[in-house]
Amino acid sequence: MGWNPIRKDVAVFPVSPHMQDYEATCAGFSWEDVRRELAGLPGGAGLNIAHEAVDRHAAGALRDRLAMRWLGKNGAVRDFTYGDLARESSRFASVLKGLGIAQGDRVFALAGRIPELYLAALGTLKNGSVFCPLFSAFGPEPIRQRLERGDGRVLVTTVRLYEKKIAQLLNTLPQLNRVLLTDAAEDLSDSVLSLPRLMATAASDFTIPPTDPEDMALLHFTSGTTGMPKGAVHVHDAVLTHFTTGRYVLDFHPDDIFWCTADPGWVTGTSYGIIAPLVHGITSIIDEADFDAERWYRILEKQRVTVWYTAPTAVRMLMRAAIEPRRQFDLSALRLIHSVGEPLNPEAVVWGAQTLGLPIHDNWWQTETGGIMIANYAALEIRPGSMGRPLPGIEAAVVRRGGEGGVELAGTDEDGELALRSGWPSMFRGYLHDEERYRKCFAGGWYLTGDLARRDRDGWFWFVGRADDIIKTAGHMVGPFEVESVLMEYPAVAEAGVIGVPEPIIGEIVKAFIVLKDGFEGTEALRLELIGFGRSKLGSAVAPKEIVFLDTLPKTRSGKIMRRLLKARELGLPEGDTSTLESA
Repeated sequence: MGWNPIRKDVAVFPVSPHMQDYEATCAGFSWEDVRRELAGLPGGAGLNIAHEAVDRHAAGALRDRLAMRWLGKNGAVRDFTYGDLARESSRFASVLKGLGIAQGDRVFALAGRIPELYLAALGTLKNGSVFCPLFSAFGPEPIRQRLERGDGRVLVTTVRLYEKKIAQLLNTLPQLNRVLLTDAAEDLSDSVLSLPRLMATAASDFTIPPTDPEDMALLHFTSGTTGMPKGAVHVHDAVLTHFTTGRYVLDFHPDDIFWCTADPGWVTGTSYGIIAPLVHGITSIIDEADFDAERWYRILEKQRVTVWYTAPTAVRMLMRAAIEPRRQFDLSALRLIHSVGEPLNPEAVVWGAQTLGLPIHDNWWQTETGGIMIANYAALEIRPGSMGRPLPGIEAAVVRRGGEGGVELAGTDEDGELALRSGWPSMFRGYLHDEERYRKCFAGGWYLTGDLARRDRDGWFWFVGRADDIIKTAGHMVGPFEVESVLMEYPAVAEAGVIGVPEPIIGEIVKAFIVLKDGFEGTEALRLELIGFGRSKLGSAVAPKEIVFLDTLPKTRSGKIMRRLLKARELGLPEGDTSTLESA
């Protein structure tokens, strides 16, 4: 596509990146070495994520270090040291224990980015219970489905969300023993309780029970194209991946100020908005407010953020904003930007380098992988549009499914299904109550991701598309991401979503849905210009034959364009599970 690699001079980095020689790091890596770097529970009682993230720091030199700074949408600020987090998360664990919530019981949270959500996550893990985050924007039905399928015993939420979404569900969820309201002064009933009242009398010291590394710790629901949402099970051993990716991908150093913009209702907001920075003993910024370009730049400036982890949707929205960030804001503290959620278009990577002074590092992973698996690293060159290279300790390959449940490796630069050699610490251990669906994800010792990719001769991986997104047109296999990336090179285009539409002669035609930047109008002349631009860049076999202008594209709250929803609406088909839709 004509994008030149972005190479970086390590000599000018403000701190020396943890990984400068990729091959040497991979060759000397072992998960057992990582395990020895973590503390483990006292007396050899196992491994617990909350102990690694909070208690071991609070018991040592980092007790008074700022762990989390919460920025309220109305201007309030709350700071928590590691000592504060240890004390308050222990109170929550004591609350659970006092309510009879045992190890393995599921504790759900339905709230925005408020401090109580983070304390609940850590306290749940301390108690040996399982933390299950939900998006606060979910409607009653997706909430009910997840609580029911996840065997929810406790729900932590706010008074407003309880009254709007939960009260009507209580008689349909007999297994839900308690609802804990974060902002209620008094109990509403015997089962709907005031969390502040309970916390006020709960013990602030708590002994974490013995925790096997394979004990369930996290349950994340992920929607498929069809069927009910799937509950991906993760265990305490996943903290090894959180720690490793924090070191090599996000390149955490002791004095870093880290901002992950993801909501904990999405797996990124838990793995990297809570666990990874705390395991490394650094400071995290948590912003309660919704996206606002000027507010975000102000946070980067005032909080002196050094490492920033966000999503392609947010990057594209920043690209549309009429702001000159380096002229209007002091972003000199920022040294590393990462993005996740869907593939990052090459144009966005280059925009970061030109406008923010730093390229944006794409990385790839899934709810099922539990942590970053393939990434662009701080000291390595970036090939815009590439997912990057596998994390040390991860074996990735491009495969084709063969007969009798086997797989065969694809050749260099050949498209196939992205696969990971099974067995890494944060690999999901099952879909709750759906063992058959889980087994179908594996073949020949590989986890089959359902994503199509190719590997170049130098070992960089390139995203092609979801297996069910691939467009077959006149004998060609067209990846929508490639088409979307080219369309976004056009100056008027802010976002693009591409699908295949059935056509009796050639199978499918490529159709693009375009969101324009401010100041541009979706005229017929512009539509024809874009079609011509696509043909000039991609050739007539791959370029879109039809273009439609939209005000917005349907996206999940994690920022992924929902191409299947575009296709369903285009063809008049059932929309399926839309619980993760941005506006659902």
